[in-house]
Amino acid sequence: MSDTTNTRKESLLQYIKEDPQAPFNYYALALEYLKEDKEDDALKYFNILLEQHPDYLPTYYHAAALYTEYNMLEEARHTYEKGVDLAYKQQDFHARRELQNAFQNFLFEHDLE
Repeated sequence: MSDTTNTRKESLLQYIKEDPQAPFNYYALALEYLKEDKEDDALKYFNILLEQHPDYLPTYYHAAALYTEYNMLEEARHTYEKGVDLAYKQQDFHARRELQNAFQNFLFEHDLE
């Protein structure tokens, strides 16, 4: 792990401490952990986002994919569905299309309806 990665994570943790209501910092930290193949840590921060910042749309794609990786298929399905609904409510049609495509692939790959 590089010093830059550690510094970035430390900065993000400090930002979270200073402003726990800013969802981007949690999201950025989760992505940092994903880059390091620390999926458990990433999942921790995605779960915080889903619970405490449910309107933060970027979370849903990555959280659902990670749930799928962990074979947590019901959680993945639920997260994709909530993400698609949220994208529709926020009128973010690009995100909605991406989430719908990922969700359809998820259903197909896991032989679900």
